[in-house]
Order: sequence, then C-alpha cells, then structure tokens
Amino acid sequence: MKQITLIRHGKSSWEFDVSDKNRPLKTRGINDAKLVANQFIKHHNIPEKIYSSPANRALSTCKIFTKIFDLSENSIEVVEDLYDFGGESVINFIKKLPNDCNEIMIFGHNHAFTSISNIFGSTFIANLPTSGLIKLNFDIDHWKDLKKGTTELIIIPKELK
Repeated sequence: MKQITLIRHGKSSWEFDVSDKNRPLKTRGINDAKLVANQFIKHHNIPEKIYSSPANRALSTCKIFTKIFDLSENSIEVVEDLYDFGGESVINFIKKLPNDCNEIMIFGHNHAFTSISNIFGSTFIANLPTSGLIKLNFDIDHWKDLKKGTTELIIIPKELK
C-alpha cells in the first residue's frame, strides 16, 4: 500500500515585483495552511517523506506544515521537478520514488495537483484550491506501478472556517 498526500501551496501575493518562483504567501495563505495542517494531523499520520517544489509559496506552505507536525525543516526535500503545472514531471517523480517509502507528502502547484487527483483518485474534483489537500491510496508495492487508487481525504480550507 502506498499513500500520497498532495497539498497545493497557500494563496500567494502578486503585490511584489518578483519572479513567479519567488512569489510569497499572503496572510490568508499562511492562515489557511495552518488550518489545513492542524485538521490533517488530528486524524492522520505524519508521512515518512515530505517533498516540496522550490517555489517560495510552496516551500513556505510546506514549512508551515512541518512546524505544526513538529518536524525540522531538514525533513523537507526540495525537488526542482515539482515546480510543475501540468503534472507530467510530478507523476514521473512519484514513479521513481524508493519503494521502501510508503507514505509521502508533496507540496506543489495547480493544475498539476488537480489533474493528478482526477487521474489517480476515485473522487472527481473541479479544482484543488490554494492550501487544499488530497490524500490518495494505492494498492501497489512499487511506485513505478502507479495506477488508479482511492481518494481517502480532501481538506478544503474554506470548509474549515
């Protein structure tokens, strides 16, 4: 059994003249990420490995989760291939994961995460909103065999307010 938890980065700010990769989180993005992380940790295990896109907004969201999980920022592995909006690079990354790791969490971007959720999950979602989380379960032993799984959990920040 393999499990993937996908978290879309928190709401980011466009008010600064920075590249897309360097856009920071808005206050709402920080607060929503805290809400979702606290809701997740109430009923679910901390994953074995945590990966993040190098984009500021994704990595900042990831750091909020690791703080709430009481983990060091050293537990985060930043992966350039996760700075992906289509999903192909993320899927290829997942299929190359080490098989001794069964539960992973990835912080990244849309439309990649909505697309992956619909390709591999059992519940259709029109859009994974900012700070949204979806957990998918797979009846496989090897990541390279990634196929349709089941959607275990969806957390939408707006539904927690």
